[in-house]
Amino acid sequence: MSRVNIKRAVVLLVTGKAEPLDLIKGKTLQIRSPSQVFHVPQQIRLTVTSNERLWKVPPVNRREVLRRDHYSCQYCGSTKNLTLDHVIPRSKGGKHTWDNVVIACERCNSRKGDRTPLQAGMLLRSQPKAPMHPAVSFAEQFWREQQENLE
Repeated sequence: MSRVNIKRAVVLLVTGKAEPLDLIKGKTLQIRSPSQVFHVPQQIRLTVTSNERLWKVPPVNRREVLRRDHYSCQYCGSTKNLTLDHVIPRSKGGKHTWDNVVIACERCNSRKGDRTPLQAGMLLRSQPKAPMHPAVSFAEQFWREQQENLE
């Protein structure tokens, strides 16, 4: 649900992208043109969906991975000299995907080298995963807090 201005509402109704909702009878605004009178209801419903309204998983890049990993190294927790690290190195067939990229400080990244964390004897602080829709992450956090309050 969102609010749109009267001009946008008229355009959506005229182009057939929205339909009036008759929840409150008689409560319409009259918009007059030289040749027509439009009755614009207080509430309309979109009949088509727009691709721009769909949430997309952001691309795997430094800024987004930094945000996901809370700007700290996923091996030691440092916040200095951060770099991107492939959990399974690309030379070993690892892909540049959300599940395989983490933030590591330069020291941990060079210590790990061209090995997996298991081979290097290093543990990840959290398992890398793709970001989820903000509403889903909010719901997960809400239910987690509810479960903690019950205990």
